[in-house]
Amino acid sequence: METGGCRMGGAGPGGPAAITLEELDALPEESPDSAYHSHGSSLEEEAAERMDDEEQERLLSYWQSVGRGHQVDVPRDMAEPIQQLTRNNNPQERQSIPFTLIQRKEKLGDLLYEKRQYGKAKWACIKMKEKQYEQSICLGFMKLMRYICEQNSSGLYLGITVPIVTIVHTNEAHSAMAQGVTVAYYLPEVLQDEPPHPFDSDIIIEEWPATIVYSRSFRGITNEDSIMREINLLAAILESPELCLRDTFIIAGYTNPAAANRHNEIWFLQRP
Repeated sequence: METGGCRMGGAGPGGPAAITLEELDALPEESPDSAYHSHGSSLEEEAAERMDDEEQERLLSYWQSVGRGHQVDVPRDMAEPIQQLTRNNNPQERQSIPFTLIQRKEKLGDLLYEKRQYGKAKWACIKMKEKQYEQSICLGFMKLMRYICEQNSSGLYLGITVPIVTIVHTNEAHSAMAQGVTVAYYLPEVLQDEPPHPFDSDIIIEEWPATIVYSRSFRGITNEDSIMREINLLAAILESPELCLRDTFIIAGYTNPAAANRHNEIWFLQRP
């Protein structure tokens, strides 16, 4: 890394730095004030760069540690997208997917489920088929992160929307889940008309029709067992489960896959 300002010489580690006479002769003429600001600015930039690199390493190391727990390799080129998403990942920066609340079903003050209508919208989607569900959503989410974080035709950070959703398929008896899933990111409102094109050819922009969903919240990890449990729970609670698709469901994630205590929802999709 280059340092603006004069080169220091004649100092051991931790010792005072000295500038030689030859170096003084070679310095351009400038006022003390301008020299101070020039060198001070350079040092500040170096410090900021160093802190930036350290933050990237810390975040990457954390994600790699979490990834190992799911048998997922988080490559080094994810450092910048992870940092960018983390810096922008606060409630004020996140855009919630708009919907119309149709009904809230409660029992003894506890919310059982909500019936909502989501409008027609464009989504960035990627199909994954890893051995385990957790591997599929982690790898799919990383690909979408790259798209969100400037790896698109606009070259801009697109902004995070919540939830990130995953389409899953089961058999009609709700006893087994298929390996193939689709991980999807809702395009922010300002990008709905002209979504930026992904650099990754695996990511497809799709337009989903308006849909009525029945949503139930749950927390914790999402894997084959927890998903099948939540599907069967909601099926038992719904008054008319036959109105919904029997083999296609959505897992909505409001926190990233690296979070320990995730906020999730299971969505049943009403038949068209």
